[in-house]
Amino acid sequence: MSKTFFSKTHEYVTVDGENAVIGISDFAQKALGNVVYVDMPEEGDEIEAGEDFGAVESVKAASDLIAPVSGEVIEINEALEENPRLVNEDCMANWIIKVKLSDPSQLDDLMDAEAYAAFCASEAAH
Repeated sequence: MSKTFFSKTHEYVTVDGENAVIGISDFAQKALGNVVYVDMPEEGDEIEAGEDFGAVESVKAASDLIAPVSGEVIEINEALEENPRLVNEDCMANWIIKVKLSDPSQLDDLMDAEAYAAFCASEAAH
């Protein structure tokens, strides 16, 4: 069964076994507006938790993608290369990368959906 976690930098990780998909949250895609470009790593690249692995550019701004977990990139969402706006249509279905987790204990540092909703509410209040 898959489980989804969220980071304070508004990326999500949906974990199924030792593999996970990473994308940006609905809160992030709404804040960015119309996404025009997604910069992704290459398959086989290693990403490190807390470090950037790409960027999302919108008509309003560019935002670094910060890895919520460490691992090896096993797939990128090639559909985003041709149609980055898919992120705006359904950010959960239109993930950015898939990784093989190198340290599943890093998930303990992330928020579940309920904690993330409260975090977003407090962010929006500021």
